[in-house]
Amino acid sequence: MGFFETTLGTAVLLVLQSVLIVGFVMISLLFLVYGDRKIWAAVQMRRGPNVVGPWGILQSVADALKFILKEIVVPAGADRAVYFLAPMLSFVLAVLAWAVVPFNQGWVLADVNVAILFVFAASSLEVYGVIMGGWASNSKYPFLGSLRSAAQMISYEVSLGLIIIGIILSTGSMNFGNIVAAQNTGYGILGWYWLPHLPMVVLFFISALAETNRPPFDLPEAESELVAGFMVEYSSTPYLLFMAGEYIAIWLMCALLSILFFGGWLSPIPGVPDGFLWLFAKMVFWFFMFAMVKAIVPRYRYDQLMRIGWKVFLPLSLGWVVLIAFLAKFEILGAFWARYTMGG
Repeated sequence: MGFFETTLGTAVLLVLQSVLIVGFVMISLLFLVYGDRKIWAAVQMRRGPNVVGPWGILQSVADALKFILKEIVVPAGADRAVYFLAPMLSFVLAVLAWAVVPFNQGWVLADVNVAILFVFAASSLEVYGVIMGGWASNSKYPFLGSLRSAAQMISYEVSLGLIIIGIILSTGSMNFGNIVAAQNTGYGILGWYWLPHLPMVVLFFISALAETNRPPFDLPEAESELVAGFMVEYSSTPYLLFMAGEYIAIWLMCALLSILFFGGWLSPIPGVPDGFLWLFAKMVFWFFMFAMVKAIVPRYRYDQLMRIGWKVFLPLSLGWVVLIAFLAKFEILGAFWARYTMGG
């Protein structure tokens, strides 16, 4: 029996795999912030980061070091335990969700049959980090910002969940590997779920923007309204953890969009080998879309945001679930919507 087949070997292997995933996420984070700023600068015809390192690629490293080395200023009346626990909770939960995300066939830390439920459980708990951060600061502005953010995140989690239920009904499984396998029809990009679930791709993308407090739905931290929202009393490393958790959640939404609707690691061209690079390219594309929306779409009012979530997205996604249940049950157009006969 080999070393990696023993209990100790299995534990070592899990630790190595976890470090590899965290390393991928954290290195990606540095380039995501850099790319976000460069894309925004290009839209506004500016240069963006260009001094630290070649083409400014080390600017994110310099910013991270700046945050880490700065003094941590804690408000006098703050609940210190909750104050420091909140950013750590937001960061850890954002990273934790990656445990069930597959990067290729068999490239997953935990290949569980309820992977979608795990991701939603982890992302739903991130609301507590926001509320704790706003409450522990003992200030009115961050408290109002945390309440806004909590209401916004909970509202759009409902529509995200209902949209994913349509995918589950088509696949017959909550395992990400099975969802990707169900899209492997031999027709390349035309066999992926974006086509049978086309209206929901748009709703999922917009809901992901609102779920991650991303412009134009960054109302909890709108500069003209609430200074910096629930993070206004944070500085140094705690503030960095909040921002890192936000970008990691955005990167996770890019991965979910790629896996659920765009074939994951599958090649868009029949006959071309599949692989991790296809998934990575799709994730980069969706992050580019996140960045472009930030650069060109004006901010919504808070009442407009909540109205869209509850009066537009909720009825549409709920009606779509009913429609997909009917189409999949009676196998309208064969396996176009009923993919559980294929990969699920």
